[in-house]
Amino acid sequence: MNLARTLGTGVALAAAALVIATPIASADQQPSTTVTVSPAPTTTTITTTVPTTEPTTTTGLGRSTPDRIEIPRIGATSTLTSLGLNPDQTVQVPPLEQRMQAGWYNGSPTPGEIGPAVVLGHVDGQGKPGIFFRLRELRPGDEILISREDGRKLTFVVERVQQVAKAEFPADEVYGDTARPELRVITCGGAFDHSAKSYRDNTIIYAALKGEGAK
Repeated sequence: MNLARTLGTGVALAAAALVIATPIASADQQPSTTVTVSPAPTTTTITTTVPTTEPTTTTGLGRSTPDRIEIPRIGATSTLTSLGLNPDQTVQVPPLEQRMQAGWYNGSPTPGEIGPAVVLGHVDGQGKPGIFFRLRELRPGDEILISREDGRKLTFVVERVQQVAKAEFPADEVYGDTARPELRVITCGGAFDHSAKSYRDNTIIYAALKGEGAK
């Protein structure tokens, strides 16, 4: 099922709406220079894509709720709360007061199933770093570990890192159908818009289940 089509624009763009009340000075830094820049009419999309030799798999697992995420490269570890939809049909995000809490959108596949599982978290909150403050530092080949309630621990390999304006949020790429188990990890990025009290961009990680990645 294609979530980007089925749930509509409001939900597809909801991941772009992570609102941060107070910026941290270093949060406006851009990713390193090992990127390609594609100009757009009103903004810039920055994507890091490097071929990786890590094998991925097209074999999916059964459904099981994820309960923990670990990203060794950036030292991020969090339990995963279940996130649904708000009354306006936008995707919920963890409360800003819980800046170190990540959540899994329960309208997406569970990690390990065929399709893109979606995890969201704050870049910062209340003037302090959030769970995904360093998410922009990830590069292709880095690993993301997801634990599930069935006892399996899955390894996903980062394939692409994207910074994109919220107004141009790539709904089809984030929520659209895939032929293999994939993962999206999303937070805010770019410059802070003081009038809107949020960051102007999103940082999006695209990852795929590593071959023999289930333990």
